Amino acid sequence: MMPRITEQEIRDLVFAFYERVREDERLGPVFERSLEGRWPAHLEKMCDFWSSILLATGRFQGDPVRAHVEVAGIRPEHFDRWIELFGQTAAITLRPETATDIVGRAARIRVALEHAACSGLQGPEVPSGP
Repeated sequence: MMPRITEQEIRDLVFAFYERVREDERLGPVFERSLEGRWPAHLEKMCDFWSSILLATGRFQGDPVRAHVEVAGIRPEHFDRWIELFGQTAAITLRPETATDIVGRAARIRVALEHAACSGLQGPEVPSGP
């Protein structure tokens, strides 16, 4: 069972992670092209996504697979860097046992998103809850 996480911890993780993404030389340009002018809404949507995954709140409304399929130029190495930064950020912002669990979940989500985005297919479903 996952160690308890709070909405504030999710928010801290999401905001810290995307700050690092925006500064990253490999991921920053990809995200900026896709999210130019829409960062605040994206951050809130990602807080809802992780809240739905980790706390089963059901707040997230969206299709993450389709969103990633539509990103021009996305490649497997972008997903490698994404999970690397996510793991580093989780390790800094969360308790160790919570970070380990969440990074494991993110790794499973990454597989589904990478498969869909890099093959252009509707890949396996993204896990939706605890």
